[in-house]
Amino acid sequence: MPDINAFTAHPAFTEFLAVSKGDQGPGVVLRTVLVVGVVGVAFLAWFLLRGYGKKD
Repeated sequence: MPDINAFTAHPAFTEFLAVSKGDQGPGVVLRTVLVVGVVGVAFLAWFLLRGYGKKD
């Protein structure tokens, strides 16, 4: 059975942890897309429904 301390002391392991900690993935982009999408849907609903009750 391999020694876990020898594995974690390896320089490649610490480099891997540094890379994985710095890479946050698509979090900011995905959050921005979702917020813009929700605001866009709300604006579209308001635009389409604003004349619904008017009868001329």
